[in-house]
Amino acid sequence: MMRTVDVKTLGSPVRTILFSIFTPKQKPPSLSLPLHFPLRSSSNTPSRYFSNFLAVSSSPIYRFQGSRNFGSLLTVRAISSSLSTKAPSASVQPQPQQQQQQNQNVKDSGETAPSLEEAKLSLPVRAYFFSTSVDLRSLIEQNKQNFIPPTSRMTNYVVLKFGNHSDPTGTGGCISGSECIYMVIFQYGSIVLFNVREHEVDEYLKVVERHASGLLPEMRKDEYEVREDPTLNTWMQGGLDYIMLQFLNIDGIRTIGSVLGQSIALDYYGRQVDGMVAEFTDINRGMEKTGTFTMDRKKLFQLVGKANSNLADVILKLGLFERSDIAWKDAKYAQIWEYLRDEFELTQRFASLDFKLKFVEHNIRFLQEILQNRKSDFLEWLIIILISAEIVISLYDLVRRSL
Repeated sequence: MMRTVDVKTLGSPVRTILFSIFTPKQKPPSLSLPLHFPLRSSSNTPSRYFSNFLAVSSSPIYRFQGSRNFGSLLTVRAISSSLSTKAPSASVQPQPQQQQQQNQNVKDSGETAPSLEEAKLSLPVRAYFFSTSVDLRSLIEQNKQNFIPPTSRMTNYVVLKFGNHSDPTGTGGCISGSECIYMVIFQYGSIVLFNVREHEVDEYLKVVERHASGLLPEMRKDEYEVREDPTLNTWMQGGLDYIMLQFLNIDGIRTIGSVLGQSIALDYYGRQVDGMVAEFTDINRGMEKTGTFTMDRKKLFQLVGKANSNLADVILKLGLFERSDIAWKDAKYAQIWEYLRDEFELTQRFASLDFKLKFVEHNIRFLQEILQNRKSDFLEWLIIILISAEIVISLYDLVRRSL
């Protein structure tokens, strides 16, 4: 609580303070009164004190000049007003600092975001299928400087690297630098390109085209993306049309390339079977309208051979049910292999292909029975005609002898 002070002792100093407020050139005198003026610069001091004591002078307390408690009341008012000026100053003062701190944080966040984004390497992956067979031996002979020795027993593909050749061990040291180009070429005709731009694709496909046979009239292609993030919490993380890994090496390229090569080849064989299904559908519709069909035996046998060869290529050449040797050795690559097979739905697509082939097989068997019945009917009629001719000849002989 504040002690009561005699107004005679306070009146003169208070009046001195009030008069000094309106003279900006004079400094406020040092008082023993508990007036807590905020420490500001000399230029801002007069206006602040003027606004503080203006409310005091206009208040009803100023009218009781003869009162004994005038000094104490004025002192309380002065203290409250000085505290009111000090509190806002304390709350206003940090605002520029907070704003600067926020600006600095935004600036810092704006600078670090691109660096984190740049740390994530992104490699485009393009898969192509334009032939039914590739001579890998001759391909290796003409590209020995680009050939990377295999690390498994799989012999149905080769890996070529174009760019930095200072890595004789084949570990792919420049993968993270995104400077090298990798090609995975499969014997059954699939080619998977890593880190190749769209306008550079034809140049690298020509490298394989010289050693390919059974070129297709229409090339099949597919696109994917591999991202590398060393700060990833898990070994791999999948996304929409991309897979993110902690790091990418040659074994990862082989594993990813094997699944993409099977996928693009399976797409080609699936379209071949779709064409056969459409052809048999037209035959069945024609039989529905006319009650017969005009397909000859040779055409039917061609369809039988095509269906059987497609099924054999999918199972034997593609090795659709053979697990990768790299996936057998390391669980990390087995995880990639299983995820990509699920992502590209290889098992489901083969089941659909097998169902369509069974439909084709059923139709082939049905048409074969019809053609066989036709042949049996022809032979039966031929026998009947021969027997009839023999009977006629016998009767003719009897009649001739009787005459």
